[in-house]
Amino acid sequence: MANHSRYTFKTLWEIFLVSSRLGFTSFGGPIAHLGYFHDEYVRRRKWLNEQHYADLVALCQFLPGPASSQVGIGIGLCRGGILGAIISFIGFTLPSVLALMVFALFLQTYGLNDTGWISGLKLVAVAVVAHAIIGMAKNLTPDTTRKTIALLAVILTVLWQTAYTQVAVILIAGMLGYILYRQNVTDSTRDESVFPLSKRLGIICLTLFFVLLFVLPILREVTSYNWIAIVDSFYRSGSLVFGGGHVVLPLLEREFVPTGWLSEEQFLTGYGAAQAVPGPLFTFATYLGTVIAGWQGGLLATAAIFLPAFLLIIGALPFWNELRKNPHMKAALMGVNAAVVGILISAFYVPIWTSTIVTAYDFAFAALLFSMLAYWKLPAWIVVLVGAFGGLLIALI
Repeated sequence: MANHSRYTFKTLWEIFLVSSRLGFTSFGGPIAHLGYFHDEYVRRRKWLNEQHYADLVALCQFLPGPASSQVGIGIGLCRGGILGAIISFIGFTLPSVLALMVFALFLQTYGLNDTGWISGLKLVAVAVVAHAIIGMAKNLTPDTTRKTIALLAVILTVLWQTAYTQVAVILIAGMLGYILYRQNVTDSTRDESVFPLSKRLGIICLTLFFVLLFVLPILREVTSYNWIAIVDSFYRSGSLVFGGGHVVLPLLEREFVPTGWLSEEQFLTGYGAAQAVPGPLFTFATYLGTVIAGWQGGLLATAAIFLPAFLLIIGALPFWNELRKNPHMKAALMGVNAAVVGILISAFYVPIWTSTIVTAYDFAFAALLFSMLAYWKLPAWIVVLVGAFGGLLIALI
């Protein structure tokens, strides 16, 4: 574990290099990102252990906002304090921000048609997500009871696909974990926190989160500045999204298409591009902001939509440290972590599988990509290149 008393330039530079490499190669959406993070930060670098990672994922699934980005912020925080959290976020987010900003500017100038390589990258996402889920399921659902909790989570979240279903499932799983495992866990006070935050800072961040949530709409009404309207729309969307980037689509569409800030075609084209780039899906906001108000609008929109995620994770972690040490809370987390696996499987089916595996060619190619990743242990960037090229070939068949 990192020594939190002093963060050297070398440590912060390492955080930036690792997170930016993940930002360039992490295709497949939030579920895939959690798999990439687990492989890089837990298995390879051992920046935090399995239990700390599982607890962090559980917290971020429970909070509104982009779960994978919040996990990345938490890992940066563990390794390098507040500065490490900011650097980890920038490294992971910057590649997709730049790609979508350039795409938006290019689209406005030349126009661009959808091609097979986007479909190929969606097939890469299928392989990456499947691999990630298998790895997490081994660790988080080792016994029949937790496998059953995961199964119930799959059934409920597939049949009732709302953001609130996910929150309800996590709460129910926590209660089941408490009932079934409270006799099996002991107090482990020696299990030190890896998140160096004070409760005072946590309270400040949570207060700021709610102040902005309620004050920005008022400022928008009493002023006529477009910049405040943009910040309000993106901040509110980032604050109210449970369940990852896909859920933010209808919120953002309602904010910007009926108001005439951009057309339905522009909106959907950007969403397709956001699916095709690596990194967090919330950087779709970069594209929207750039179309509305140029590169300055892109940067402002990105900051506004991710700010709630920052405030919530930094605000919640100091209290989470105390809660997760409690043996009763540990029992509840055993149920919650199992439910998270179920939620990931559900998200793997809808929308990733249903929108991607349409033909026999799609299934066959996805199976090949999965084998490259899981069995032949090829680097992610090779799988991405093969996926993009293969998508072009499939489009010609």
